[in-house]
Amino acid sequence: MDQQDKIDITTLAADGSVLETLTPPAPPTPEQVEEWKEQAAKADEHWQRFLREAADFENYKKRAARERQDAVAYANESVFQKLIPVLDNFDMALAAAGSDAAAKSMRTGVSMIASQLKKVLADAGLEEIDATGAKFDPNLHEAVSELATKDVPEGSVAQQIRKGYKFRNRLLRPAGVVVARKP
Repeated sequence: MDQQDKIDITTLAADGSVLETLTPPAPPTPEQVEEWKEQAAKADEHWQRFLREAADFENYKKRAARERQDAVAYANESVFQKLIPVLDNFDMALAAAGSDAAAKSMRTGVSMIASQLKKVLADAGLEEIDATGAKFDPNLHEAVSELATKDVPEGSVAQQIRKGYKFRNRLLRPAGVVVARKP
């Protein structure tokens, strides 16, 4: 581009004096173009990094909210873990009382207390796992032994040795069971 191809833009005042003259900039040099490309690549890299960090932060917020909800929902889990042996002891006491006429009122009282405790715990979310006759499920049952029998289908629970418990959807203790197999 030579001198006569240049276009200057001049701003004149009302009295005709020159206020400002603008000359278009010179075209960029190859070095400037290369520098701008590098800067654009860095800017794009920083933008992508920002987007990843923003997504990570959103995931963190969701995970923290879910953990807070779980903490509230399962806050009593350790108390239930400690009460399960108490329930077992009530069941053993009732079984040991037998049918002695002298212990009838004692057995009735213990039975009422055990029922009341089980109801309170059930209302709070504790659930007994009744495994008798059910298909063996390793997620809910703990196989203590096997029993050769024709009375119960193979792979099913022939006998429940120990009750299992769940708190909401979380397993606290698997039911101890005897699994049936073909004789």
